[in-house]
Amino acid sequence: MSPLLPHSLDAGEPKRLSLTRKLVLLVMFCLTQFIDTLNISALISAIPALEASMGMTEIQSTWVFSGFRLTFASFLLISGRLSDVYNPKTVFIGGVSTLGILSLCAGFVYSTVPILILRAITGIASAMTIPSALKLLVKVFPDPLEQARAVGFFAGCGAVANMGGLVVGAMFVQWASYHWVFWFVACVAFPVALICIFTIPSRIGETTRSHKPKGAKWKSLDLVGVSILTVAFILLIFAVTSGSTDGWKSPVVLVLLIISIIMLVVFFYWETLLPADRAAIPPRTWFYNNFSVLFATALLPSFWWSGVMFVFSIMWQNVFHWSVMSTACPHVRLPLGIVAFAASCTGSLSRIYSPKWIILTGLSLCMIATLLLALGGGKPENYWPYVFPAFVLGSAGVMVTFSHTNIAIFQAAPSSMSGTVGAMFNGALQFGSAIGLAAITSIETSVEATHGGSHEYAGRAASFWFLLGIVALQFISILIFYDRSTDHKPQPKYDDPMYSTSHSAMNCAEKLGGRNVTTATEVN
Repeated sequence: MSPLLPHSLDAGEPKRLSLTRKLVLLVMFCLTQFIDTLNISALISAIPALEASMGMTEIQSTWVFSGFRLTFASFLLISGRLSDVYNPKTVFIGGVSTLGILSLCAGFVYSTVPILILRAITGIASAMTIPSALKLLVKVFPDPLEQARAVGFFAGCGAVANMGGLVVGAMFVQWASYHWVFWFVACVAFPVALICIFTIPSRIGETTRSHKPKGAKWKSLDLVGVSILTVAFILLIFAVTSGSTDGWKSPVVLVLLIISIIMLVVFFYWETLLPADRAAIPPRTWFYNNFSVLFATALLPSFWWSGVMFVFSIMWQNVFHWSVMSTACPHVRLPLGIVAFAASCTGSLSRIYSPKWIILTGLSLCMIATLLLALGGGKPENYWPYVFPAFVLGSAGVMVTFSHTNIAIFQAAPSSMSGTVGAMFNGALQFGSAIGLAAITSIETSVEATHGGSHEYAGRAASFWFLLGIVALQFISILIFYDRSTDHKPQPKYDDPMYSTSHSAMNCAEKLGGRNVTTATEVN
């Protein structure tokens, strides 16, 4: 056996899977992505009903989202490491099952504190599903072209849920009750978990590391590093979320920001002290070709989309006095969801053209869309000439950027790290969303204080000019730093200790002039 083949004990198993079984698994993974995203977007329409039913204050209601987002982002790395070190099937099914149980319970809750606690725990369960689903996706579709298409579809389902979630939530609130927002998630999660028990191959995630003793596996999780980063992420997101409401000069916000930054520095230093196979994020990860610039680009999609939707949702209800259903705009959002999903289905193009040019195309569309929003949108009559075209172009641009950044970052790193890479990518999305909302809210508030208040468009326009600058910066970064030399080439495997041994053995054989040298690895 060639030592350069992927060191998966069941490396041939995904290839033996029938097309039907692969498609069923793809649907299951996409449904999981759908309900994870719906867990946030559908609740936006249900918040007024939640506030009225439970007597929540406005600050408490924001933590229905923030609590979920905080724990989701913070526990992604733990999920990624578990998926890489242990069997991702177990992590995925455990996460989906727990998500279903918690969502079912949340539908029966009528008081504030329990629902906030449940939402925070639900974020942990959701965090268990995404990196493990991506790990399984890479295993089920090992062919680069199939993998690109599958990752594109996976991303597209998140886009559809993001845009259609408001409509789904508004429909449940208007024609049933907000409880069905939670129960709908449970109704999808339980069948997905049951089907995956029987359809995901039991050994699909096993590698040479899977036969390490349990103690060695436990050490490979890097619990110290993961714990430091998790706490740092929790403090950072909490500080950023609180800063946009309590003010950036608040002592609590400043202290939490300083502590979180110090802990991030400690984490990266700690990772340099560990062997590469035991570090949660080995320092060399950042030096894989294009990995760092792609990670930076991953901060943008949720930054752009959540910021734009937040600004207009608030303005349409509080300034234009549109109803919840009108704000959800089902006749507009559903077409936008279709546009975004269609953009996400362009994954196969990454095997024809360089991802660099595709990502730059997506960023160009985002810049045009952001420019339109900065120039107009403050009046109802501006909707069709400015806002709607911006939404169409922006939705397509964000999804093209998101999908092809996602595809490219998985090709940039070894497949054995796909769980960790999925966690890092989704963590960047969540961090970008938190930073984006905080920055846009702060800019909008400060400008409105001196330019006519919230009923004027000046503050919102200023936030969109800021957003345009961020997109332009991303465009320049990709243009300059993205290296096309490794496009369409096999993923690196230098993280695998067996690869290093085999690689050295092959070099030795070459130096010996092609003599019949048989290494222990080849014999095995």
